[in-house]
Amino acid sequence: MPQARVLVLGTRGVPAAHGGFETFAERLALFLVARGWRVTVYCQEDVPAVEERYATDTWRGVERVKVQVAQAGALGTIAFDWHAIRHAARQEGVCLVFGYNTAAFFARLRAARKSILVNMDGLEWKRPKWSAIVRAWFYLNEWLGAWLAHRLIADHPAIADHLATRRPRRAIVTIPYGGDEVTAAPSTQIAALGLVPGRYLVSIARIEPDNSILPIVEAFSRRPRGARLVVLGKLENGNAYHAAVKAAASEEVLFPGAIYDQAIVRALRFHARGYCHGHTVGGTNPSLVEALWCGNAVLAHRNRFNQWTAGAEQFFFSDADECERMIERILTDDLAAARAGRMARIRAAADFAWDDVLLAYERELAVLGGYQPAAQQDRPAAVADARPA
Repeated sequence: MPQARVLVLGTRGVPAAHGGFETFAERLALFLVARGWRVTVYCQEDVPAVEERYATDTWRGVERVKVQVAQAGALGTIAFDWHAIRHAARQEGVCLVFGYNTAAFFARLRAARKSILVNMDGLEWKRPKWSAIVRAWFYLNEWLGAWLAHRLIADHPAIADHLATRRPRRAIVTIPYGGDEVTAAPSTQIAALGLVPGRYLVSIARIEPDNSILPIVEAFSRRPRGARLVVLGKLENGNAYHAAVKAAASEEVLFPGAIYDQAIVRALRFHARGYCHGHTVGGTNPSLVEALWCGNAVLAHRNRFNQWTAGAEQFFFSDADECERMIERILTDDLAAARAGRMARIRAAADFAWDDVLLAYERELAVLGGYQPAAQQDRPAAVADARPA
């Protein structure tokens, strides 16, 4: 039996420095290397001019193929995906692709008789921040990804239901995102921001309309709270939505900017009275999962994605008025906030443990690649039960 090999496409690369997909790709790559796999991750390298399209090195046992691209922004991402797929088509191994934004390129992999497993992410074409042309591109590529891939991963049951309108359910598997339990974090990290443990709420998200940042800030700022609202995220001059968020904020709202130091972010979550999650589009959100593992009471936008992920014991809102009522309850009802925190940890352990998630991915890759699959007893029951019939 040849050594099992996976080619990881669709992220900016490892080590993780950009977002949820990169963090997950790093975690999975290191897990599979420890399990005896040969893992190749394609990494985007932005350069003024392409001098060497492909270069290979090794990081913690993971083979990295660095792909140089000279274009900026979305064009650079498209160019990277194309050149990475061209390279992968000439390699041995099963392809694991994160996202469907350039799924049209999967045709090159199919022509090379590659096996393709794709994490279909969320409903990107529904996000209001994109222009009509961009949304049309995403919509088309969602269909292409659904049909060109051999197996589809949904990270949420509602995403699986949506994908079942594109492909038969037998081609779809539900595997959520994972996280690690956090039981301690130094308070010095938050003291440096002028915060007191248990006396603030925190939002950790891009400051965009579909993340409901404005109604959260408006609801919190309607009257003095004796607590702080910490809104992480980059604010840009000239952005009308960002200007509206700042204008709506009371003096108790803190905008520390985008913070990428994971130790600081972990401490901000752990010591918060509650975590605010306004996302309206998507599947199992990594930031929400991490909040659950920190034992946070959760204030979330009321939709099928957040309600399944967070669980029924949390606090939900549909508009600014309901958001204000939930904020008041979290800040003043000690018993309800404490119960929500306990239930958050229980919810996290039920479906979002990394070991379960990573083993489920390994089994899918092994079966699709024709390798020796993981032992049946290694397959986590909770994830197995989540598979659509």
